[in-house]
Amino acid sequence: MDPGVISPSPELKREPNLAHSLVPIIGTALLIGIGFGVYKVKVEILLVVATILTSLLAAWLGLGWKEIQSGMLQSIHKGMPAMLIVVVVGALIGSWLAAGTIPMLIYYGLGLISPRMFLVTACLATGIVSVLTGTGYGTIGTIGVAFMGIAHGLGVPPGQAAGALVAGAYLGDKVSPFAANANFAVAIARVNIYDHIKHCLWTTVPAFAVGLAIYAAVGLSSQVVAGASLAADDQVRQVLARSFVFSPWLLLPPVVTLLLAVRSLPVMPGMLLSVMVAVVLAVVVQGVPLATALNITVTGFKPATGLALVDTLLAQGGMQAMMNVTLIALCAFAFSGVLQKAGLLGPVLTLLFKFTTTTRRLVAATVGSCLVVELMTGAAFVTILLPTELFAPVYRQAGLAAKNLSRAVGDSGIVGVPLIPWSIAGAFMSGALGVPVLSYAPWAIFCYAGIFFTLLAGFTGITMAARKNEDETQAGS
Repeated sequence: MDPGVISPSPELKREPNLAHSLVPIIGTALLIGIGFGVYKVKVEILLVVATILTSLLAAWLGLGWKEIQSGMLQSIHKGMPAMLIVVVVGALIGSWLAAGTIPMLIYYGLGLISPRMFLVTACLATGIVSVLTGTGYGTIGTIGVAFMGIAHGLGVPPGQAAGALVAGAYLGDKVSPFAANANFAVAIARVNIYDHIKHCLWTTVPAFAVGLAIYAAVGLSSQVVAGASLAADDQVRQVLARSFVFSPWLLLPPVVTLLLAVRSLPVMPGMLLSVMVAVVLAVVVQGVPLATALNITVTGFKPATGLALVDTLLAQGGMQAMMNVTLIALCAFAFSGVLQKAGLLGPVLTLLFKFTTTTRRLVAATVGSCLVVELMTGAAFVTILLPTELFAPVYRQAGLAAKNLSRAVGDSGIVGVPLIPWSIAGAFMSGALGVPVLSYAPWAIFCYAGIFFTLLAGFTGITMAARKNEDETQAGS
């Protein structure tokens, strides 16, 4: 039996059929789509409700409480390594902020801005910030707002500017080791985070490059306002330079993380080593008291730079901040455990196995399911959860690494949510930037270009990795 699959209980008195299987799957999608998307009920309690209702169906099929509980615990146990990494990511973000590493990289990243190439530099700058901070929302709510002010001064059409900013902001949501969405995806797929990121680059780099090329072409053919003010950008950089001591030593934490990832060493020890290095730098370079630096790894970084824009951007990190993602994953694993223990995934998987007889069909079905759930719910977490849980056994059966699945979900699910007007992400981006979703969506090229490249990979087989290890949370899988 595959390590990612939980065997149906021998206590079952009734054999689940396709109708039984579709009830919890479609019911959960509707429950979360309406509850979260319309009434803004927290996903965690909706998953608990879905687990309760699925448990009642499991009881009707003949399972007792001990077997139902056993399914939940087995599923949670299998997902525990990924959840622990999510928690450590919170410590990593907080320590890098306290050390000044992330502020220094943002400072130099913003220095790349070019008035004539506004769309390119805006997309690159928000992309850098989102990868460093792991938050598309935080990037748009801070740097994105500042860039929109610059765009107005330059005479850049609002739809173009907002689209480039959203595209850059969602680069981090897909490939940042700090991003909640990326960590949730690898937790559900049970994949190593750095293997996931490296595998995503095959589709992410060309998709992002296509967007930059179009932005460059548009910028070169457009007119900008002579001597337009870049005051917002300059103000942010001045505050960062005043609030932190910059030094080449601050590059040590990302260098340590990168070297350990490249050498395919265990993820968590490498991340903890990077946290330790960053804490030392926070004390030595920034003059942060040791107790404060250690507490930041738990509670997060709380800057007081004197500029609200910068304080909002840098108020990130801490293990406590990642508990929301961990709780959602915990509830999702419990739901999945009941499904598997009651044999409710079996009939659906049998149908999928008949249809997805080739890699191209499997990838196309993954993309299609992500788009359907995305449009139904407008929620990134749900778009990650349902297709990933449903297709994970199919990828295992096909001998494909789970990172192929997490990549396809990232290309067609995670980055596409801000293009949906009724999604929370779309509402936030639209409200923060002052541009309707349908106006910026065509210009957020990265958010939909990845679909083409992930389908291309599936249809040609290029970059589709074979499954090597039973435990794919280990480095080098």
